[in-house]
Amino acid sequence: MEERTRAYLRGRFRDYYRRTELTPPPAANEREWGFIPWTEGPGTTMVRHRSLLELGDLSEFLVRKRPRHVYFSAGRFRDPSASSMKAKDWQSADLVFDLDADHLPDVTLGEDSYAEMLATCKEALFRLLDFLENDFGFEELEIVFSGGRGYHVHVRDDNVRHLDREHRREIVDYVRGIGLDFDNLIETETVAGLGRKTPTERRTLRIEGGWGKRTHDHFMTFVDDLLALEDEAALERLQEFDGIGEGKATATLNAARNNREQLEAGNVTVHTAVAQLAERFASTAVEKDNAPIDEPVTTDTNRLIRLPGTLHGGSGLKTVRLERDELEGFDPLVDAVPETFEGQEIAVDVTDGGEVELGGDSFTVSEGDQSLPEYVAVFLMARGRAEKEKE
Repeated sequence: MEERTRAYLRGRFRDYYRRTELTPPPAANEREWGFIPWTEGPGTTMVRHRSLLELGDLSEFLVRKRPRHVYFSAGRFRDPSASSMKAKDWQSADLVFDLDADHLPDVTLGEDSYAEMLATCKEALFRLLDFLENDFGFEELEIVFSGGRGYHVHVRDDNVRHLDREHRREIVDYVRGIGLDFDNLIETETVAGLGRKTPTERRTLRIEGGWGKRTHDHFMTFVDDLLALEDEAALERLQEFDGIGEGKATATLNAARNNREQLEAGNVTVHTAVAQLAERFASTAVEKDNAPIDEPVTTDTNRLIRLPGTLHGGSGLKTVRLERDELEGFDPLVDAVPETFEGQEIAVDVTDGGEVELGGDSFTVSEGDQSLPEYVAVFLMARGRAEKEKE
C-alpha cells in the first residue's frame, strides 16, 4: 500500500470516528487494549498492553490515532497495562467464539464470492447460537459482525467468566461434536416386562435437546424418506450403508415400518438393526450441525478481540454489534457499510479488478484509473486491490 493511500484511509477513518459514538465493553478499565496503526510496509505492528486509562477518552483516542484496527481483551486483569501476562494478574475472561468464513468446511476459497462466504458463515452462527442458548442456556450474549470475514459471540454469564482453558476446551469439544459417543446419548431405564419374572432394560435416545435431538432429527428424516419409497428402492437405499446387506436391510425396513411411532418417541432400540442404523446418524449430526468455530480463540483467556463499532482496516466495513432479533435480516455488505463513505465517488487506480458486491449493488471493476463510489474504493484499497489515484 502506497503512502498516499494510507494517508487517505487514515483521514477518512478519522472522519468516521468523529461522527461515531462507541460503547465500550463492560469493565472496560479492567481490560487490555491494543490497536494496529497504518504503518508502512507489508507487515502490521500491534501496539498492545495498554489500559483504557492510558488511552484516555475512547472517542478522542480514535479520532487522534485513527487506527487501522482496534482491540480489547476478553480477559479482565488487576493491572491490564503490565507488559507481561503474569504481571497483569488475570481475574476472569469472557467466553468468546469466532467464526471465520475462510476456515469453514462449506466454503470453497477461490470459488465462493465474499457474499456467499458471509452467508455460509451466518448459517454457522445460527448453529452456534443454538448450542449457546439452548444446550448451555447462556443469557448474556453479545453478537458482533467482525467487519471482515465472520462473526464473534461474547458470553458474559457470571458462571463462565472464571473457567480455565481446560474447561473452555470442553465447551469447544461439545459445540464441535468432538468425541461424541452415541452410547452417551442413550438413556437406559429398567422396566417390568409384562408376563416376565425379571425386569428388562429399555434404551431410549434422548430427544429433548442436545446432540441426542440432533441425531434423532436426522435419523427420522431418513426413516420417513425411506418409508416413502417402494420396497425395492428402500432396500437399495439401505444397502448403500457399509455393513448392511440384503438380509439386514430387510430386517431394518420391516422394523422401521412396524415401529414408526416408537422411533418418533426416541425408542430407536426396538430392533438391533434399527439401533445400528440410528447410531450412524450421530456422525451425520456432527457433520451437519456442529459449529466450526476457531478453537484457539475460545480457549484463550487473554485473547484480544475486535471492538464493536470500529472500522476493519482490511475491508473498510464497520464492526457491528447486533441484537438477536436483528440477525436474520442483517446483510453485512449493506448494513456494515459506513455512511461516512456513501454519497460520493473518488478516483483510484485498481490493481486487482473483479466482481464486488457492496451496498446492495454488484460492480464489475476493471483494472486501471477510474472513479468509484467511495465505499467501494475504500473496500478495494483496504484489501490491497487499489491505490488512491494521484491528485
